[in-house]
Amino acid sequence: MAATVETARPSALERSWWLRAPAVLVAPRAVFVSLRDQSEEAVEARQEPLTAIAGLAGIAAVLGTPVARQLLNDASVSVSLIPVWAFFGGVVYAVAAYWLGGGLLYGAARRFGGLGSYRRARHVLTLAAMPLALALFTVWPVRIAIYGQDLFRTGGADWGPGDRTFGGLLYFAFAWSALLLVVGVRSVHGWSWGRSVVTVALAASLPALIVFATVS
Repeated sequence: MAATVETARPSALERSWWLRAPAVLVAPRAVFVSLRDQSEEAVEARQEPLTAIAGLAGIAAVLGTPVARQLLNDASVSVSLIPVWAFFGGVVYAVAAYWLGGGLLYGAARRFGGLGSYRRARHVLTLAAMPLALALFTVWPVRIAIYGQDLFRTGGADWGPGDRTFGGLLYFAFAWSALLLVVGVRSVHGWSWGRSVVTVALAASLPALIVFATVS
């Protein structure tokens, strides 16, 4: 009987995290505080939901890149290849953000006296990406339904006020994620708003400089 209880408990924890992770959109502090539990059982229970969030957010982000908007300019690229490209590109984005972005957040938090682990920093960053994962099921299906293949080639019907509105919604998802990241840092460390904002700003400074150097 004891063995049955022990095997059932992790399953219950895993199910609870599939429900808890999306709740970060409406009750972020409670969800982020639960990351303070760094036991192996708790970490294992949330691993699959967080992996799913990271992958979905990565796909949503990669679809919004200039590269995606020009895929069909190349005659060798067919429409059927776009989902494959988006999946693998999203995975690359997710892996880079998870390990490198998590490392930057961990280093910035340590700079201001944070005692959390690198693993927890990665999990905070992943949970904060939930708005981007949501955009993959809300913004992108509508956008693709309206503009179709024109989204992936230049000079199509996707240019104009309507597409700028969809672009604005995607930027809003990024901004929402940034706000959640501040809330997450504040929640797991028990810090002030100012200290949390400065920590996130320091972690984001290197990626921001790289993006600025790339587009300028």
